[in-house]
Amino acid sequence: MFTLPVYNLEGKEIDTIKLNAAIFDGSQNTDCLHQVIENYRANQRKGLASTKTRGEVSGGGRKPWKQKGTGRARVGSTRSPLWRHGGVVFGPHPRDFSFSLPQKIKKAALRTSLNLKLKENNFLILDEFKVEQPKTKLAVGILSNLKLFSSKEKKEKKVLFLTDKLNLELKKALKNISFLTVDLASNCHAYEVMNNQKLLVTKAALLDLTSRLK
Repeated sequence: MFTLPVYNLEGKEIDTIKLNAAIFDGSQNTDCLHQVIENYRANQRKGLASTKTRGEVSGGGRKPWKQKGTGRARVGSTRSPLWRHGGVVFGPHPRDFSFSLPQKIKKAALRTSLNLKLKENNFLILDEFKVEQPKTKLAVGILSNLKLFSSKEKKEKKVLFLTDKLNLELKKALKNISFLTVDLASNCHAYEVMNNQKLLVTKAALLDLTSRLK
């Protein structure tokens, strides 16, 4: 059973919490994780690439020359794919790349991604995240206390912050932080977890995650 420290807004350890052994057991199902990531990326594709066949290109209604007697190859249209300005053979057309996966595979992938962050020591638990005013400066100060932000670093590490609820003040304070992704624990998915280097979770959000994956 894993035990992690719980930090307050000043970045001080105030408590410890035992993670649910049924979920945070260190197991990794990389096959499910791969399937879910491919599924997410495929569902994001718009599939708008389109080309015109010889029947869709404008022009080419008249036969260029008569069928016989000229000594030249027979041609029925100037929009043949062999000609310049002609149609495209086997070109892309608008299509839907999305597909669905069973919920069991998605849950197994999410469980795997959380265990990977735990193994990498990139899993932080916060008692609660609140700001007195909807100001980015206050939110950055909290992240700096947790050592997730440093003005000296040239490139910040990407952080995923999971919470149980998101009020308007907190949303405004967090929306302009470029390296931070904010989501509800009830909505997060494996791709989101793996796409960020650090995972910051509130105690209430951790309970939501546990109830989702039980």
